[in-house]
Amino acid sequence: MNEQASPIAEQLRSAIGLHQRGQVDQAQAIYEEILRTHSGHADALHLLSIIAYQRKQFGKAIELIDRAIMAGPENAVLYANRGVALRHLKQLEAAIADYDKALALKPDYAEAYYNRGNALRELKKPEAAIADYGEAVALKPDYAEAYNNRGFALHELRESDAAIADFDKAISLKPDYAEAYWNKAMISLLRGDFVTGFRLYEWRWKNPLLNMVPRRFAQPLWLGAEPLYGKRILLHSEQGLGDTIQFCRYAPQVARAGGRVILQVPSPLVGLLKNLEGASEVLAEGEPLPDFDYHCPLMSLPLAFETVVDSIPDPTPYIEADSDKTRAWQERIGERKNLKVGVVWNGGFRPNQPEVWAVNERRNIPLDMFARALCDLDIDFFSLQKGDPAESEIRDRACEYWPRGNFYDFASDIADFSDTAALVANLDLVVSVDTSTAHLAAALGKPTWILNRFDACWRWLLDRDDSPWYRSVRLYRQDKGRNWEPVLERVAAGLTQLANEHRGGRP
Repeated sequence: MNEQASPIAEQLRSAIGLHQRGQVDQAQAIYEEILRTHSGHADALHLLSIIAYQRKQFGKAIELIDRAIMAGPENAVLYANRGVALRHLKQLEAAIADYDKALALKPDYAEAYYNRGNALRELKKPEAAIADYGEAVALKPDYAEAYNNRGFALHELRESDAAIADFDKAISLKPDYAEAYWNKAMISLLRGDFVTGFRLYEWRWKNPLLNMVPRRFAQPLWLGAEPLYGKRILLHSEQGLGDTIQFCRYAPQVARAGGRVILQVPSPLVGLLKNLEGASEVLAEGEPLPDFDYHCPLMSLPLAFETVVDSIPDPTPYIEADSDKTRAWQERIGERKNLKVGVVWNGGFRPNQPEVWAVNERRNIPLDMFARALCDLDIDFFSLQKGDPAESEIRDRACEYWPRGNFYDFASDIADFSDTAALVANLDLVVSVDTSTAHLAAALGKPTWILNRFDACWRWLLDRDDSPWYRSVRLYRQDKGRNWEPVLERVAAGLTQLANEHRGGRP
């Protein structure tokens, strides 16, 4: 038996060496060769499962680990690794059960506590997650990832001082830890510490979870140090459409600093921003660029101008709707005695940024809940909802959700944001979840009520119902119960009051 075992052990050592050096195909071939003669070899099965996991073949990884567990059921690492694969498949309860088994076999298993904490956080159990991260760092005091993730869970509970302390600890252990710098940026901005927040916001380019690739130009990046007089500067979009709308407000400030501004934005925004003050040219992404001397991503401009809460440029309205399109919508809508309210209950989906999918789930409001709260009000509602599945859902079932017939859906006639802006210009108010349409309405100076999740985006700050970014915004926030029903009740009461005032105070 020993004569047979020794060559296999040597094969394994060779394969592991190849695996560690990145020669995965060669390592896989050796693991598979071992299994051809020893089909239940636990180590070979486990190592093959790691390759499957690295290739994001999570189902295959689980199958291989199942076979390995049959051969070696007392191996805590197998259960922990299967839990990780199950978590990637969103089978969170099953993953937690596997972490429990791993910890039963190995009570000092720091990584199992850490991974169970991750699953618990995804199950929206931040308190339990924090406890597990605490066990992980107690067992492994240099566990930077556990400090970072505990900080994130603390942030979700609005325990910002403790969260920042954890991010700082993670950074002290791992000075190039982009994710921890980014998380500290988010919470600093949320607290209104723009000096720290926008400085650390530059770590977005290095955070692998964000999947952001900085644009490369021969021309240097401008962050406020160099004089711009007589220079041409390219300001270019990044992230979402709402971010572009929010931060294009800096174009006049760049122009006043002496720069000739070339603004490049996603094509749906070109018509809207073509007359933006401060921009000498407005181009769509992908269009050829003229010569320029410097460039700056739009969301680095607050850093360049050393923006603090009291110095946010707010020339509201800084975007204007096209006058011809506005008149066309006015004719189409016609004279109405009721208050006219635009509504958005569902945010946009970014397929290339899976890390924000969970945010989408938290900010979106189910259509039936949204309609049930508002449909009986004596108000005319206009859908500003673009993008599927939300747009299709209301198109097919508007009469079901608004049986009084006081809901109007012109979404199919909206080609770009200039059309949306012209429609919004004819409304009295916009009620929206945190999405690009809310930014558009607020930038137009239209009264805008934003329905804000408990773990709000940093730009809306903490514990206030107004916004220093937009004077026309009113925030309706979830409380720590994270339920939308109380928010919608307050909105309905506010709309009822506005509707009565609109009709001259008649009940």
